Amino acid sequence: MRKITLDIETTSAAPGRIDPAEMELALIGIHDSDTDSYDSFTVPELSRLWPILERADLLIGYNSDHFDIPILNRYYTGDLTKIKSVDLLSEIRESLGRRLKLDSVAQATLGVGKSGSGLQAIEWWKAGDVERVRTYCLKDVEITKKIYDFAREHGYVQYMDFNTKKKVPIETAHWEDGDGAHRMTHTLPF
Repeated sequence: MRKITLDIETTSAAPGRIDPAEMELALIGIHDSDTDSYDSFTVPELSRLWPILERADLLIGYNSDHFDIPILNRYYTGDLTKIKSVDLLSEIRESLGRRLKLDSVAQATLGVGKSGSGLQAIEWWKAGDVERVRTYCLKDVEITKKIYDFAREHGYVQYMDFNTKKKVPIETAHWEDGDGAHRMTHTLPF
């Protein structure tokens, strides 16, 4: 099964209740399970990304169904929502009844924190520090992948609640089921 873990950074913050699909992509970072490698793509480099996503069996992210995939779909002539996905934030919300920040889950589950924030990444982008944004984004991809792997192995993730580590049970059996029939079999010419 080819799994692509992803995270995106945008060029600006969402003012008010803007539809995430209307936001502009700065870059996307991925981990490809087929090659066990990380890569990142700015908008002019997206033509290299599409064949990878089209051959994916599963997209993995954190708030990806509501944020990352709709924004990325603006740049793709097909429909990336047709690829099976696991949105870890949605899985947590379904189990716990509320949202948790990626940093909170990472610190309690993995013992590591994020290297910055999305708002900082926007400032770095505006200042032209693309490499710093790449590094930050790829670190979030790595954290997301490790949380996914932990949840698959243990059936839960953790978070801190008033200095007490608590578990959030996650049902993972359905994450990797299927025969890959949803894979796209072509690369659209861009």
